[in-house]
Amino acid sequence: MAQLVTAQLLLLVWVAACGAQASATRARTDLLNVCMDAKHHKDKPSPEDKLHEQCSPWKKNSCCSTNTSQEAHKDISYLYRFNWNHCGEMEPACKRHFIQDACLYECSPNLGPWIQQVDQSWRKERILNVPLCQEDCQRWWEDCKTSQTCKSNWHKGWNWEKGYNQCPEGAACHPFHFYFPTPASLCEEIWSKSYKASNYSRGSGRCIQMWFDPAQGNPNEEVARFYAETMGGAGLRGAGPLLLSLLLVLLWLLQ
Repeated sequence: MAQLVTAQLLLLVWVAACGAQASATRARTDLLNVCMDAKHHKDKPSPEDKLHEQCSPWKKNSCCSTNTSQEAHKDISYLYRFNWNHCGEMEPACKRHFIQDACLYECSPNLGPWIQQVDQSWRKERILNVPLCQEDCQRWWEDCKTSQTCKSNWHKGWNWEKGYNQCPEGAACHPFHFYFPTPASLCEEIWSKSYKASNYSRGSGRCIQMWFDPAQGNPNEEVARFYAETMGGAGLRGAGPLLLSLLLVLLWLLQ
């Protein structure tokens, strides 16, 4: 009887170990070269030769269509009816960062490690805590210092009565640094933690670059691979307590 139990436990340990390894491998595969299940994203990334202006770096492999890339450059476009000029005209130097942010969000197939499921009417997935390179966050903040806004979280709390966002009652317009005193506060708060201000620099392979030269390749592919492998390893380590418990029981039975 003891031998039968021992054999069964050995089989269970082996199955658990294989399952954990398969789960980690599957996670690494699913996290790479994928598109979010969101409002305007394609089902799968593919080439888009005519992506518009700031979205063009993703033309070799993109989650956005040509039309989406064009709309990402417009004020109050059909994408989200979002009004950048809710506190007067936004400075062009500032607006280009929001356009680039939109291009990264809509077009990048390298955000898989940070995709999370959400229960929202307009999307089923979002990104959370994408590590944005230190220089990209810093420059965004610096270029928007002279523009104005009335809110620190742009995901919610707007007045949509006219079909586009306006400042809610009682929300005063101030320069960006009033609502975002640091680069990290801008990058992390404006889209409900979609980004995390990274301490890593561009080219490190450890942070997502909002801006890159496509002639040099897409550096975010390497970053996504690194974090996908890290998360896959974490999944395997997560099976450790179960395996340890089973082995301890097995050793007790063999005494």
